[in-house]
Amino acid sequence: MKKYIPNTLTCCNLICGCIAVVWALYGEPLLAFAFIVGGAVFDFFDGMSARLLGVSSPIGKELDSLADCVTFGVAPSAMVYTLLNIIEFPASLGVVGKYLPFVAFVMAAFSALRLAKFNLDERQTTSFIGLPTPANALFWASLINGFKLENLGGYALPVILALLLLCSWILVSEVPMFALKFKHWGFKGNEIKYIFLITCIPLLIFFGLGAFAIIIVWYVILSIYNWKCKG
Repeated sequence: MKKYIPNTLTCCNLICGCIAVVWALYGEPLLAFAFIVGGAVFDFFDGMSARLLGVSSPIGKELDSLADCVTFGVAPSAMVYTLLNIIEFPASLGVVGKYLPFVAFVMAAFSALRLAKFNLDERQTTSFIGLPTPANALFWASLINGFKLENLGGYALPVILALLLLCSWILVSEVPMFALKFKHWGFKGNEIKYIFLITCIPLLIFFGLGAFAIIIVWYVILSIYNWKCKG
């Protein structure tokens, strides 16, 4: 029976992603956020359980990518789509404004591409190349819930579109991102990881729902700094 445990957890991730999409399209971003977080929890434990039980399999790898594409690609894109449907567009856009919200799903396509690259890229065993899809999903879910972008008025559309394009690019970029994987627990060699974890605590305390968005931005900044220092 133990060989079915990881795939069962992966399917729970997929189910969370499907529910998150539904809540996003119903205009319930907080519930969508909750199920994206739930999916992230299952995503963490499915891989861990496969390694601990020694039951990793090719089908599990493919299933994991499919689940991640829904939970961390389609779900946040659906949240952005719904957000774009409630903000005010300039009248000059005319009929284009009716179809512009569908641009949100470009991010889902780039998330799928990111996952496909991850499956084939042997450089990503101990770190990441490009922003991981769960981090991107948590960024958008937190941003939409914590900062109410619809209140930016005329600035909302360009800000959202700019962030959408930036995130789509960084998902498939060649920027190295550190992973929270420890070969040992000493500070030396793990400086960037410990700095990140310690600084996350006050951010979670003071920024509430918006904390994850700030944390992901901080993660990207630290990753780029670490990359430049090593380069």
